[in-house]
Amino acid sequence: MSEEIDTAKAGIPQTMMTAVRKVLRPLVRLLINFRITFPQLSEILKSVYVEVANENFRLPDKAQTDTRLSLLTGVHRKDIKRLRNQVTTDQTTPSNVDISTRVIARWIGEAEYLDDNKQPLVLPLSADEGKPSFEALVESVCKKDIRPKVVLDEWLNQGVAVVDNAGQVKLNTEAFIPSKGFDEKAFFLGHNISDHLSAATTNLIGEESTFFERCVYYDGLSDDSIEKLQEVIADKGMKTLLEINELAMQLKAKDLAKTESKKRINIGLYAFHELEDKTHD
Repeated sequence: MSEEIDTAKAGIPQTMMTAVRKVLRPLVRLLINFRITFPQLSEILKSVYVEVANENFRLPDKAQTDTRLSLLTGVHRKDIKRLRNQVTTDQTTPSNVDISTRVIARWIGEAEYLDDNKQPLVLPLSADEGKPSFEALVESVCKKDIRPKVVLDEWLNQGVAVVDNAGQVKLNTEAFIPSKGFDEKAFFLGHNISDHLSAATTNLIGEESTFFERCVYYDGLSDDSIEKLQEVIADKGMKTLLEINELAMQLKAKDLAKTESKKRINIGLYAFHELEDKTHD
């Protein structure tokens, strides 16, 4: 009850607090699963509060002081001074994720690696110069920095690709996120959820242009109905992503010659189902 009174006095909509709790529940479940305790999360939150306030809530032509950051965030000034001088430890894209993403994007997006139905070709390990092969594909992205055999071994381990009886490499077209490889899946968790939440936050705050963010929601469905819907999203959703990837590859090739500042885009689809009798909803 005290929490509701405090938020009301602070002018915070109760609907906003309810939304925050719903966002935090799956995150806390993840944290507890990996034995990340509240004190550890609290320290991360302090750091992120200071970082975001310092970067996104500056006053025009005025220095961002520790006192103002404390006022904005509720973090004590002694912690703010320490955190502002702390080197950010956020990791860049793991090299294996970056390489795999670029190789897969080329395999499913460039005409020379697609069949007549625009499906990724089954590639021989090597072929004559000018003909498509797995080695040529990897080298077109990595040059001579990483051997194709190293990439293939990693992909076989993660389930991204398989080698058939003829020794040819077949891509698992659903392998935008590998079935194995914890570091890779953890990277995409942060990458994708952060962008999804950034789009929703921008839409709610009303900054800049509105980002596309829609969903289809139904309750009262049987297991059979859920299974049918899952099959549709797996089929049509993947086809949509493949079409977008092909267009993005073509546009990027054209944009290479342009001098204006470059932007990034992240487009995704998701589906989730659970029992309806959740008391926390």
